[in-house]
Amino acid sequence: MQLHDLKPNQGAKKNRKRVGRGTGSGWGKTAGRGTKGQNSRSGGGVRPYHMGGNLPFYRKLPFLRGEGFTPRNRVRYAEVNLDSLQGFEAGSEITPETLKEAGLLKGKGLPIKILGRGDVKVALKVKAHKVTEGARQKIEEAGGSIETIELA
Repeated sequence: MQLHDLKPNQGAKKNRKRVGRGTGSGWGKTAGRGTKGQNSRSGGGVRPYHMGGNLPFYRKLPFLRGEGFTPRNRVRYAEVNLDSLQGFEAGSEITPETLKEAGLLKGKGLPIKILGRGDVKVALKVKAHKVTEGARQKIEEAGGSIETIELA
């Protein structure tokens, strides 16, 4: 095989369609553009987002200012309330792994935040990425302890 023997695969190269070259070609006279109107003219056609003179949808949308935008570096948490920790025995250690085994985590691989809804009756050793102030008080009042895990 030599350099001058190389050629593209069968069907890889396709001739461009030449319209407006006589009626015998099937693409003569109006050349597939229909008759008259804005789109039949050279340089014609409407710009993107044109809605025929109606109010465009992007002008109907409300403005998003300040708080309306979601920060890109926001950390999302898998939230676990205290009332869902009722099934654990006294003195048990609650980690992301034990919560996953108990089926209490919805998000995949998200850091865990303990929220304060409900009450804790037994002392628990909680290891989580974040704990709300109310949840912290309730856990410590029940004789439990809290250890925060650093975000990776």
